[in-house]
Amino acid sequence: MTRDTLALLVTGMGGQLASDVVDVARPLGPTLFLKGLTSRELDITDPGAVKHAVAAWSDMVRADSPDCRVVVVNAAAYTAVDAAEADEDRAYAVNATGPALLASACAAHGAQLVHVSTDYVFPGDRVGGPPYDVDDETGPRSAYGRTKLAGELAVRELLPDASWVVRTAWVYGATGANFVKTMARLEAERETVSVVDDQAGSPTWSRDLARGLWALAMEDAPPGTYHCTNRGATTWHGFTQAIFEELGADPARVLPTDSASFARPAPRPAYSVLSSRAWDAAGLPRMPEWRAALAEAFRLYGSALRPRG
Repeated sequence: MTRDTLALLVTGMGGQLASDVVDVARPLGPTLFLKGLTSRELDITDPGAVKHAVAAWSDMVRADSPDCRVVVVNAAAYTAVDAAEADEDRAYAVNATGPALLASACAAHGAQLVHVSTDYVFPGDRVGGPPYDVDDETGPRSAYGRTKLAGELAVRELLPDASWVVRTAWVYGATGANFVKTMARLEAERETVSVVDDQAGSPTWSRDLARGLWALAMEDAPPGTYHCTNRGATTWHGFTQAIFEELGADPARVLPTDSASFARPAPRPAYSVLSSRAWDAAGLPRMPEWRAALAEAFRLYGSALRPRG
């Protein structure tokens, strides 16, 4: 493994993951160049814009440092799972066409690509386990999952030797809307909150995920598909109880219910736990356990996670 000087170009700035990637990379060597682009600054569905952005970044950094390794981290995504059911074309443009354009541009300029994907590429019907491994058969059951899988396939086809596809799940952070913030708001508004107890997964703090993506790029791990989530698993009900505990609220106020009570346009996976086998085999840093990560997130960013009153 190498620790070359890197030049990171991060898409999707403004979102919780991209913001954390930039934050964790900035103080950690040996990054020489670091730039984040919002969706307004770079529309990844625009072929000309993508070509120009990757070309300009690669040319600029190599003019200063010819041996610099250029890595694009694609954290841009269409993540409105329910809306995608009625807007699959737009979801496909962002989740599949965009990654394909980035992969092609990276191939043309000798850059590497970290592409973030999701547990939704699996059918999610493996109740009780074992966790999904990177080579397990996919079978998305939603428009969101189908478009994200299409993005994975495009990246692997167009940039097989210089790309990492990283699947994750249940991501929350200090920036943007997410489950933790929603439950914190509901804790302040309601006496009790009913949350499904028949969907299992691994809550993943975006900052831990960002550290993982940074390590993947910095160590120049073998190209391929990886799973990166916080360790362990729980249900949405168990996750919410833990959120209440961090808020100093009684977790007994969180009542269990089932998925049938919360019908949504897009089906939710009943089982989203992802195996870390490939991640561990590559010698990448061990991800923290989800409950400890949640406590650390509240310790560092409690004011951002709690509702403003």
